[in-house]
Amino acid sequence: MANKSQTVELVKKTLPAVVSIVIAKNLPKLEQMPFDLFPFFGLPFDPRELYKNIPPEMLDEHGRVKVGGGSGFFISKDGLILTNKHVVADPRADYSVVTNDGKKLHAKVVARDPINDVAMLKVEGKSFPTIEMGDSSGLDLGEDVIAIGNALGQFQNTVSTGVVSGLSRNISAQAGMGEMTEQLRGVIQTDAAINPGNSGGPLINADGEAVGINAAVVFGAQNIGFAIPINAAKKAMADIKKYGRIRAPFFGVRYTIIDPVMQKRYSLPVDYGALVIPESTPGDFGVIPHSPADKAGILERDIILEVDGAKVTREKPLQDTIQQHEIGDKLRMKLLRKGKEMIATCVLEEMK
Repeated sequence: MANKSQTVELVKKTLPAVVSIVIAKNLPKLEQMPFDLFPFFGLPFDPRELYKNIPPEMLDEHGRVKVGGGSGFFISKDGLILTNKHVVADPRADYSVVTNDGKKLHAKVVARDPINDVAMLKVEGKSFPTIEMGDSSGLDLGEDVIAIGNALGQFQNTVSTGVVSGLSRNISAQAGMGEMTEQLRGVIQTDAAINPGNSGGPLINADGEAVGINAAVVFGAQNIGFAIPINAAKKAMADIKKYGRIRAPFFGVRYTIIDPVMQKRYSLPVDYGALVIPESTPGDFGVIPHSPADKAGILERDIILEVDGAKVTREKPLQDTIQQHEIGDKLRMKLLRKGKEMIATCVLEEMK
């Protein structure tokens, strides 16, 4: 940041609203199993011995093993917390939060966005400090930002500064070592340090507003981190208030994007569009049965050339266009089927 005292004031203003998220699981109830059963399972030792040496700091107050951590921040005084979907992805885990003043609170996952890497938790209480959500669509390259989070799952209240290095990036990245690779679209690139465990923390602008949710770091690269634009969370929050859940438009095809390289390699008739084709998993469908695409008459091997007059390209893939629409919207699509162009009309439905 350009002004040191301004940075300090912004951190003081926003830090109280940032929380650490603790992920815990119950141990298997091995103590209830007689030892003579273990050789039956092919185990030459008593697995119960493994759990006697677990360090106390790896257990929560209920004796559950801490299996991970992340960050989040309050966006409402009554305890609504914003974080990443991948931080709270396990439905079998228990989640709790540690507030800036050290209070430990049980947290309930109230929503996971099926498209964006966004989720919301709820804790009981009132008058929590909050961070105001800004407008991520107004960000400029070079704009100063601050990333706050629970770095590496153990260094609470970690602060790093940087600038907006890129906008509307489409990446494949990991949120932490060993975690699954995620496809993130339209994200904010920043050189503010984002480490494993920072996931879910806020990316703050010079006005003290959250303009992003820290999401991922690219391993093997320096000073490259990514954040989900806060406007994606605004839509999710509006859905929760109105419907009690996050709603996303659903089309129902699996596809691969055609580009000039792919056209040449496979002798395709065009160098753009979305080729409807199943994935390699046996029994998979290119067109999901009973989906809006199925009802519109779209078939496997069709090439979706345009949606509402706009070409489908690698820079503007089909999924991005779907996400920009609302449930119930009617889309006019130009298709190429066996060398002939045709028009199909599809009505988007809610993703279940």
